[in-house]
Amino acid sequence: FSAYAEDCRIFGFLQHAEERLSDALNAGEAFVLKDVLLVALADGQVTERRELEVERAELLAVRATGSRGNAERRIRGRASPVTLKLGPYTVHGYLHGPAGGDPIAQMRRRKPMVPLTEVWIEYLAAGLAHRARVGSLIVNRDAIGWVAHSHDETVRMPALPAEPRMGPLAKDL
Repeated sequence: FSAYAEDCRIFGFLQHAEERLSDALNAGEAFVLKDVLLVALADGQVTERRELEVERAELLAVRATGSRGNAERRIRGRASPVTLKLGPYTVHGYLHGPAGGDPIAQMRRRKPMVPLTEVWIEYLAAGLAHRARVGSLIVNRDAIGWVAHSHDETVRMPALPAEPRMGPLAKDL
């Protein structure tokens, strides 16, 4: 589990019975994470917890991992480039929805946690600017400060390193 909160990054493990992470996040109001690492955005201070309960409202975005779910449940649609602001994070990516409509208006009618693909993110941490590819990201629709239609040129992932999945203390083997 790798998430973006207002004042920190959250890394840990989440067990759930749903087919997809987005389904699990939409099904509950709070989640118990195990073996948690919190990294403060203000100063980079690291805090470890054996267990942490986090409410969905506290999660601005969560990295999508694991299965994409049952292929038969997917609806053929259109990928629309968007840029949005989630607290201290600026997110660029593609919002998927039915063809022939305004994807932002359609997003307002969806469940709170909405997936984006081909995402890259910008934010400040410990006074330093960070820009990284994150792949798929599930954003908390209720936490979006603003969202705007964008262009492929703006949203297309620049040549950036991938955001680490398990935080600054993880070893890359």
